[in-house]
Amino acid sequence: MFETGPARGWKSRTSRAALTVATIILAALWAIPLLWLIVAAFRPASDPMGPGDVWFAFPLTLDNFAKALELAPFERYFVNTLVIIAMVLGVQLVTITLAAFALANYEFRGKRFLFFFILLQLMIPTAVLLAPNFSTIRQLGLFDTRLAVAIPFFGSAFGTFLMRQSFISVPTDLVDAGVIDGCNWWQLLWHVYLPPSVVTLVAFGLASVSFHWNAFLWPLIITNSDEARPLTAGLVRFTQLGEIGARWSLLAAATLLVAAPILIVFLIFQRRFIQSFVHSGIK
Repeated sequence: MFETGPARGWKSRTSRAALTVATIILAALWAIPLLWLIVAAFRPASDPMGPGDVWFAFPLTLDNFAKALELAPFERYFVNTLVIIAMVLGVQLVTITLAAFALANYEFRGKRFLFFFILLQLMIPTAVLLAPNFSTIRQLGLFDTRLAVAIPFFGSAFGTFLMRQSFISVPTDLVDAGVIDGCNWWQLLWHVYLPPSVVTLVAFGLASVSFHWNAFLWPLIITNSDEARPLTAGLVRFTQLGEIGARWSLLAAATLLVAAPILIVFLIFQRRFIQSFVHSGIK
């Protein structure tokens, strides 16, 4: 027996409704920590926070934000973060593009093994590389510098994979036409491979900026002063206030100051962000 039209439509509507409810529940669970952070940031520092006491207290105050800005040089942290992100992304765009071009356009001995080795790096946890990276940075004499924070990320296995998948989708006829017209390798890359891959570059750039804005462990390990620390590592200052340890109202306000810029940018460009990943599809 085949289902009739109304029965099939009812099942479809039920499935969509169930999916919508599940999405709302997941969104609420994701938003709970952010809501608590906002509540804690606007509560007076003198107002105790006991178990279950997570709602706004009145009157609301901005004193926590003012105090946080006094206790830490956020202007320096912000500049450091922008410099580190610019260095990482600028070098990554060059390295992943050249590596992907070589893997997509040329045939050479060991190509499959090299590509496998690049993909293998995606499965290595970042924490495993902390000790050898730290040792290398110390030997280079770069400890406690912004360059030290950026160097380990100058190459990206994920970016190389993403760009290679985009490059191999470029029509062969278009590549052959460029070769016939006398394009050398960099002209071929610039005029044939890159134009259809701009969306993929944008998608990777957004992911890279988001990741390195939120990076915490490596910058904390490799820096020891405010001169090199980015925003996330600078938050450690607020866990060492007084004999009782962290002051949660100040820590919440400082964390909100760090997270707000990237969150606002995402909310403004969320459509572009999602479309970039959708249209960069892994082929």
